[in-house]
Amino acid sequence: MNSELSADQINFYQENGYVVINDFLNADELEIWREAVTEAIIDRNGLKMPGKGIKIDENDGINKDADYFNNVFDQLLNLWQTNDKVKNIMLDKHLGKMAAELSGADGIRIWHDQALIKKPWANPTSWHLDTPFWSFSDRRALSIWVALDDAVLENGSLFFIPGSHKQTSFDNPGIGKNMNAIFDFYPQFKNTKSVAAPMKAGSCSFHNGLTIHGANANMTPGFRRAMTCAYMPDGNVFNGEPNILPDAYLQTIKAGDLLNNDSQNPLIYHK
Repeated sequence: MNSELSADQINFYQENGYVVINDFLNADELEIWREAVTEAIIDRNGLKMPGKGIKIDENDGINKDADYFNNVFDQLLNLWQTNDKVKNIMLDKHLGKMAAELSGADGIRIWHDQALIKKPWANPTSWHLDTPFWSFSDRRALSIWVALDDAVLENGSLFFIPGSHKQTSFDNPGIGKNMNAIFDFYPQFKNTKSVAAPMKAGSCSFHNGLTIHGANANMTPGFRRAMTCAYMPDGNVFNGEPNILPDAYLQTIKAGDLLNNDSQNPLIYHK
């Protein structure tokens, strides 16, 4: 794993809200990730996330047009909780250290992992933010996005609005069908040039949860698979948004409570 970050990479991330790391995994490591994720998806048998009872082809209540959004990507969350191979990958302290160095946080907890699979001919992923969906509010929150297949312009590569993380807020503009909907909330970026981030399999990106980002449609008959993980800086508190927290856990916490349950959000790195 190419987990050593240069000062230039850290500075680029902090200025632009994202960074691409080529050849993050070597060929053997990439195969380990692919096998683990494939096994975990099969084991899950369509269940989107533990503790919620939602299937990947069902409306999760976030999006009104289920038919459209079910053909954006298949999304399976917290595979680390149901598969030991994925758990071994996700709890690697090297990942946490990278997230800490980029974000400036002293400690890093897993918020959730997720496999994101664009099937053949899948719809685009509209411009959106991540952090406003989550159950905590921290401008340092971020995600890693690991390409398990080549992610190119033709099959759904990521795009970013550089520097947008400095001006966006925790208000949630949602994810619409129209790519330009985000600019109703952030008109200052309407004429900003977006940056494509194609990645060959085994490369990765990190992006801030307040960076505006999206992905192309899959214009090919093949799959575009990615494994991602969202990270929460240690010390955050519950903001009242349920998000991926299991229903049983939600019964035990209230707004303002510290999110430090290691069985739900394990601490994977601390200085």
